[in-house]
This record gives sequence, structure tokens and C-alpha cells, in this order.
Amino acid sequence: MTDTIADSADTVEVLPADEFNRTLVSQVHPPDWTNPTPNGRYNLVVIGAGTAGLVTAAGAAGMGAKVALIEKHLMGGDCLNVGCVPSKALIRAARAVTAVRNAGQFGIEVPDGVKVNFANVMERMRRLRAGISHHDSAARFRDLGIDVFVGGGRFSGPDTIDVGGQTLQFKRAVIATGARASAPPIPGIDQVDYLTNETVFSLTELPAKLGVIGAGPIGCELAQSFARFGSEVFLIEATHGILPREDTDAAEIVKAALLRDGVKLLCCGRKTEVSRADNGIRLKLESHDENYDVVVDQLLVAAGRSPNVEGLGLESVGVEYDTRTGVTVDDRLRTTNRRIFAAGDICSKYQFTHTADFQARIVIQNALFMGRAKSSALTIPWCTYTEPEIAHVGLYEAEAREQGLSITTFVQPMAEVDRAILDGETDGFVKVHVKEGTDQIVGATIVAAHAGDMISEITLAMVGKLGLKRIGSAIHPYPTQAEAVRKLGDLYNRTRLTPFVKSLFKKWLSRTR
Repeated sequence: MTDTIADSADTVEVLPADEFNRTLVSQVHPPDWTNPTPNGRYNLVVIGAGTAGLVTAAGAAGMGAKVALIEKHLMGGDCLNVGCVPSKALIRAARAVTAVRNAGQFGIEVPDGVKVNFANVMERMRRLRAGISHHDSAARFRDLGIDVFVGGGRFSGPDTIDVGGQTLQFKRAVIATGARASAPPIPGIDQVDYLTNETVFSLTELPAKLGVIGAGPIGCELAQSFARFGSEVFLIEATHGILPREDTDAAEIVKAALLRDGVKLLCCGRKTEVSRADNGIRLKLESHDENYDVVVDQLLVAAGRSPNVEGLGLESVGVEYDTRTGVTVDDRLRTTNRRIFAAGDICSKYQFTHTADFQARIVIQNALFMGRAKSSALTIPWCTYTEPEIAHVGLYEAEAREQGLSITTFVQPMAEVDRAILDGETDGFVKVHVKEGTDQIVGATIVAAHAGDMISEITLAMVGKLGLKRIGSAIHPYPTQAEAVRKLGDLYNRTRLTPFVKSLFKKWLSRTR
């Protein structure tokens, strides 16, 4: 079962069509929805009801703007339906399995072993997703005073958008149509029925063998989770190792964790070919001078995204775009048509829910209130939710070198943090780069069980222009894993105790005995 969504002009069905998915659809694409009748010009018409579109519409309406919101598919976008929400539900279940398997190290005996009921795991995900969906529902946004239109929106004139046979007039418009999964040009890939993040969450049976193409965040998260559920997982990556954009030391720690969980990593993959087999999908490739010929039950492609620019009539209103990178915007998120803005995955290289959220806030300021907010001013953290997690903010060491910025790096291993030792979660570190000769933080990477939570303290410090010295002076509860961040403040303060300063202290203390 690989089709997640059956979509026609009027209906959307999310598979499997159980009570939870029917609830989801009733919230985010209600089949009995009647579009309102447009009345006069809107301050803002938003095309796309993912995170960027929802935040833009709700924020603008909350400030008194007359707003229309258009969505042809599922409100909530990737995050709710095929991204953050379902994936983290699976990751949590996979961590629960691993916690039980590893209970022996804490003196806990599990005599009957662990049995994974994959169907129940997926049902739990669907139930929780349906329960969350009301936050993004058409009814909720209607109740916020927004005219919600279900259907495809298309620019039809310099200040008009057509949807469902009706014409909406706008003062400003926002393109927030996001991006979708796409496949790399692998020979034979178009001849097989492969999974993407948009279809994998419809599975109801655990594949005995799963191939995963792409060792980026999505590929690594799901490869580890399915391996923990009991699948034999083959993770294929064209470059060396995994998570090629991350700090090398950090990626190596996660790589070791995936291998421990049974993931078979085929990196530096060359000559990859895909074809049908009698009992599944055949993968042929060369990895580190060895040839592999593997047949898997399911193939997950997690190595590409394409912006949703088709069918919007962008050419008719002078909005430039690229089919690979999306809509062209300036630093204030204006397109090449100054009346039209864009936000989220349709225009950003940082394709995260929280980035879309804050870009939407910039659009509200600039589109409605003649603001001058800049996207480049955002300090954007992110996290990959493997175990351990990798979180990052600011510059990597290589980026600092490319910019000619001299830095000093401080590292606190989690193995030297008492709470991490007690929790049995010693893999990882906190690494912070500061501008040389100062305590000004320019970047940080955390590898830890709760790295996604811990990175926020460093992000706040960067936004608030607080250095490592100030972090070191803030009392952190003991014992916590976040104490690793404070320990970096101590490491920095020790560098201030130069031999000269220490000699002065020694003389003072000698005289005052």
C-alpha cells in the first residue's frame, strides 16, 4: 500500500480510510465545505495553507486585515499531514521499543522480549494526527474571520486570483504553496512503485526489507525507526557517510548509532539502478568498490524536494521562479512583483516548519504595514530527530573559514555530564564556535538525546547577543543534560585566566594572607 492520498477535483481521501483519517480529512479538507462569496477587495489573499500560509492568514486577520486563504489539498501542509507530526509519532514509538530492549543496562529484566505491533504503531500515529488537526482546520480559520476557499488558486490578473470559478481581488497576495517530494534521476526509478514521506505513513504492514535512498534528515530518521521496528534497512547515500550537510564529528556519532540499530549503510553509492523484481524492488549499486544486488519489499526515496510552482499563473503576473529552487524573493520576501510576497518552502532553502512560521511574520509586517523586516536577520536553528539528535544554529566551522572569520571552538562531551551518564545517554557533545578573542557565539552544534530542546538556549543567546560568559554565569539545575551548555561558559572563562592574570592573582592572594 503506497498511495497515501486519493485526490479528485472535489474530494480528498487519506489512506487507509479509517476513522482517524476520515476525522483528519473532515478537519483539513471538509468534503461538505462551501466556499464563501467574495465581497470587495482583500488586504491579503494567501495561496497555500501549510505553516507559512496559516500563520500569515491568522496573524493578518488578528490585526484586523480582511484575509482570504486558499488551499486545494490538505490544510496543515506537510508538517501536519506527511511531515513533522506523523514522523515524530513513529520516532517516539521506535524509541520506546529501543528503551525496552535496552532495559537490561538499568537492571530491568524483560523476560519475554519485545514484540512490535506495527499496525498499532501506525494507528496511534493516525489517531494523534487526527487529534491535532483541529488546530489547522478550515472551521477554525473561518472562525478567526478568514474567508477559507477550498480549491486551486491561480493568478488571473494584476490584482485577482481565481478559485473554484470565483474571482478574489487583492491589495497584496502571498504564495505559500510549499514543496513536494521528488526523486533523483536514478535509472529505473520511474518504473517502480516507491514510497516518499508523502506515502510512507499509509503503511499498515512492516516491510521485512526496506531500502532508503538518501541519508539526509528524513532518510536517517525513518531508516533508524524502521530498523528498530524490525525491518532490515538498507540506507543508500551518494556521498560519504550520512547527513552530509552536518558537522562531520556529529554525523559520525549518529552514523554509529544507526549501525548499532542494524541499519546497513551503503554510502558513496555509485551506478545505482532500480528495477522491478518478482518479489519486490531490486536495488543494484556499487559501494566502496563492492557490488550490491538487493531485493527489498518497499523503497523509500528521501532525496529530493520540488517547489509547487505549477498551475499558479505566475508568468501572467511577472513572478519569477525556478522549478528547482522555487519562487524568487528578495530579503523582504517580495517576489519580482512587488504586490506579491512568498514564504516557506516555496522560496526558502531552510525548509523547516519554524522557518516558515517566522517568514510568515516578516510577510505580515512588510505586506501590510510597509515594514522593512529582513529574512536574513532570522537566526534559524534546526534538528534531526535521530537518536541521538543533532541540532545546529549559526555557522559551521567550514562556513566560518569561507567567510574569513577566525573562531575559537569549545566542546563539552556529554560523557562528562553527570545527568547524561545517569540517563545512559552519553553519546554526543555540545560544540560552540565563538569569534576569536571574544565570547560572541557565531554557531553551535549539539549531539545529544535532547539536542533539539538544548539548542534553544544557544539560539536565544545569539539573538539576545549574550556570550558564553553570560551563559556560564546563569545557574542551571543540577543534574540536567542542559548543564553541558553552562559548562561551555566555564571553559571560556578558564581561557581568560592567562598566565599573566594568574600571576597577578597569586601575588594579591600572597599579600592578603
